[in-house]
Amino acid sequence: QLQARGGGLVRPRCSLRLSCAASLLTVDDYAIGWFRQAPGKEREGISCISSSDGTKYYEDSVKGRFTLSRDNARNTVYLQMNSLKPEDTAVYYCAARYRHCTWSRSTYDYWGQGTQVTVSS
Repeated sequence: QLQARGGGLVRPRCSLRLSCAASLLTVDDYAIGWFRQAPGKEREGISCISSSDGTKYYEDSVKGRFTLSRDNARNTVYLQMNSLKPEDTAVYYCAARYRHCTWSRSTYDYWGQGTQVTVSS
């Protein structure tokens, strides 16, 4: 199971750090993806860390602003979000699938409950 935390209301250009804490699975054995869903839009993949070699992937709109990290001791993956924009407003979900990253949400086996991120002045 996964638990996503860390969302909140922030002003543009501010930062947030989301966490995805895992239980009953080991983050080192799974690819952990972050997805987000804005109102009226489909859920989209924005970042993923592969278990096989730790390669990190970022969708173009977050590249250079968001950074993934993995803490195996805490069995947690973090998404550091800097320079936030109003268009980053969404519910953010973490998800796990075995070993390799994809952007296809249907291939992920485990999902966290989502955490709301709102970027507004």
